[in-house]
Amino acid sequence: MHFNCVIINVLLWASMCSSNDPYNALGLKNIATSEEIRLAYRQLAKEWHPDKSQTTDGAEKFFKIKSAYELLTDTERRRIYDLYGITDENSHYLQKKYDYSEYNRFSNDQFDDIFLGNQFPIGQDIGLFHKLSVTANYFEKIILPNSEKKVYLILFYNDWCFRCIKIVEAFKKLKDLLEPLGINFATINAVYEPSTFRKTGSDGVPKLIVVLKRNFFIFRDDALTPPKVVEFIRKKMPFNILHRIESKNINAFLSGWMDNKVRALIFEPRSQIRLRYLLTAFEFYDRVTFGFIDISNGRAEELVSRYNISRTMDSLFIFNEDPLRYVTSISMSDIPTKTLRSVVSSHQFLALPRLSSQEILDKICPKDWSRPRKRLCVVLITNNSVNNEIERNTLRNIALKREYNYERVRFAYMFKERQKNFIKAISKGFKESNIPHIVVLWRRDDKHLKYEWIFGVAKGNSSATGILANSTKHEVSRTVRRLLKSSESFNYEAVVQKLFNEHSEGKLSMWLSRIIYLIDSISDQVENEHLLAALSLLGTIALMLAVGYLLMYFVRIEEDNLRAQGFILSYQDAQPTNRIPELKLYELRAEKYNGMVRLLKPGFRTLLLITDYQTRKKLIPDFHKAVWPYRKTKTLLFGHLLIEKGLSWYSELLRLSLCESQKLQVNPRNCVGTVIALNGHRKYFCMYHAKHPESIRVNKRILKITKQLLTNEDDPEAGTFLEDNFSDESETEGNVVLEDNLLKGFDKWLDRLFDGTTHKYYINYWPDFSTK
Repeated sequence: MHFNCVIINVLLWASMCSSNDPYNALGLKNIATSEEIRLAYRQLAKEWHPDKSQTTDGAEKFFKIKSAYELLTDTERRRIYDLYGITDENSHYLQKKYDYSEYNRFSNDQFDDIFLGNQFPIGQDIGLFHKLSVTANYFEKIILPNSEKKVYLILFYNDWCFRCIKIVEAFKKLKDLLEPLGINFATINAVYEPSTFRKTGSDGVPKLIVVLKRNFFIFRDDALTPPKVVEFIRKKMPFNILHRIESKNINAFLSGWMDNKVRALIFEPRSQIRLRYLLTAFEFYDRVTFGFIDISNGRAEELVSRYNISRTMDSLFIFNEDPLRYVTSISMSDIPTKTLRSVVSSHQFLALPRLSSQEILDKICPKDWSRPRKRLCVVLITNNSVNNEIERNTLRNIALKREYNYERVRFAYMFKERQKNFIKAISKGFKESNIPHIVVLWRRDDKHLKYEWIFGVAKGNSSATGILANSTKHEVSRTVRRLLKSSESFNYEAVVQKLFNEHSEGKLSMWLSRIIYLIDSISDQVENEHLLAALSLLGTIALMLAVGYLLMYFVRIEEDNLRAQGFILSYQDAQPTNRIPELKLYELRAEKYNGMVRLLKPGFRTLLLITDYQTRKKLIPDFHKAVWPYRKTKTLLFGHLLIEKGLSWYSELLRLSLCESQKLQVNPRNCVGTVIALNGHRKYFCMYHAKHPESIRVNKRILKITKQLLTNEDDPEAGTFLEDNFSDESETEGNVVLEDNLLKGFDKWLDRLFDGTTHKYYINYWPDFSTK
């Protein structure tokens, strides 16, 4: 009952949080910009304003939208909500005070001068670190995910670190110079966030680390100067985000857009690319492939004249599917980072991009739940084959003509072989099995979408205009214009899974990346003194191995000399000519039963000693000593059996030898010390026991020997193998046999065994042996 109450409370809390989520109310993510918040509010307000909405809950919906907009446009309230989930504007979190636990750990109020300003030298106020301070939660939720495309510089400090005070000015200068280029800065108090401090591998404060693609690189140089930090960042950037382009490889570079990436060329009058271009290439590496051309050397003369490049300015050219004509360009002596990112972001997709991952789908065909005007996506379903290139080119030409509003209608294509699950989810209404086909999508959210197929499409060939002939163009245009109307509905709805990421790393490349990062990380953490210590250790080990080898070499030479003089026998000469064969005792188990009993060759016998866990250590040495003289006999096997494991087999063996119809009740304790000689081929065995009549009287009749196997009431150990009572009196002596005397007459019994005078107990078959 208590558990059910807990579940109900959790569900109520989750639903309440979801209903009060301002991002959900505006249909946005928590990374939405101020401009996106404003546009979403304007569109939703037009739709749900009480004067326009006719629904009963329109006023309530509008109030939630307005409240969400007010919260998200207030920077401080939005920050508090992101950290604590608090929407109440009267919360104590919004009061001015010191906050030692979250982002902006220290407030910047009038008390800063009292508590901080007078204890540090002029110009070295550690309050800068406080203003940039972030928590472990912010580091895990924001910085690490964003480091996939952005570079972060994190400084670990604490409040009473005098070395931290000394680098305040250097850090401020570094921030002022590098932040405009696209590098993000933050600080972390190592005292308050020890887990993050240890996770990054830092060993002291102050410590500057570079966070890049979720990896941590420690800057170990004592001089915190911009040139050294910039050089360190350059070394840690992925090597494959930028390509060196010359006249001989530019055509191959511009024609490689089949990887679904735009091509960008950067012309610079210097041999080393600017850091801002390198950071931009890293940010858009999954959508844009950058090439760098150094126009300061003579090898770029042809390219300079081809694109009419100024030798004194930086130039950026972006190419789409056409390698002969660029779609946009910009030339400036110093291209600002903001302008650079804006130009690349506006042209980061091909005219007809391929939907090769969920991220591309979200950007090309965005979710449209809260927008009053539909945004459609016209997708060509095609094979990954050059035979369908005519259809793709024709659709690409339609996309370039911009007959529709670019914000409302986007064109793309998808490979049927790569995205089988997605295409299977929208297969309803798919009338023909052959492709290509065109589908119009309208995404409602991450999983739900509406769609409609466009049929009557003919497959293209070299003599025709392809899949979008005049009649087909007209059909596509008519369908798209009809579906753009708010009154029109789609024929089908579907629940889809996320697209397969066609650009994901394979296991081999992923492991190689990890190995490279591990090597790089180890090399970063090894300082000069560590390197000298490691070299000293390796040198010592090498010297010891060399000395050992020399000593072994001289010892071997001396042995050879002594052996040549006859003072030392060789290994072969030292070996005895007649080796004494060893005597092996095998434990009888299920897996060895056939080899020791059933499948014995004619003339072979197995001598088996029966023991238990208590007496085996005492009886096995005596048994070994007794059979030692027969160790050279090749027709004998020697073994022992634990009665606890083989009781059922031994009982069945006695029953078959006595021809009893009922199962015998055998006392296992009285079986200890028994030795049986098994002839597997002829199916008989001979038996020795201290109380067995053959061990007491040699000339007993066979009938009496058999009867002595049964229990004697006068002597608890006489005949002893069975617990049933018989009226026949035993003729054995009533002396109690101790463990030390169980094998006392065994050697004499062996003589009679090999003389053939012992009694043979025949059976029809060997019973099964099981240790269970």
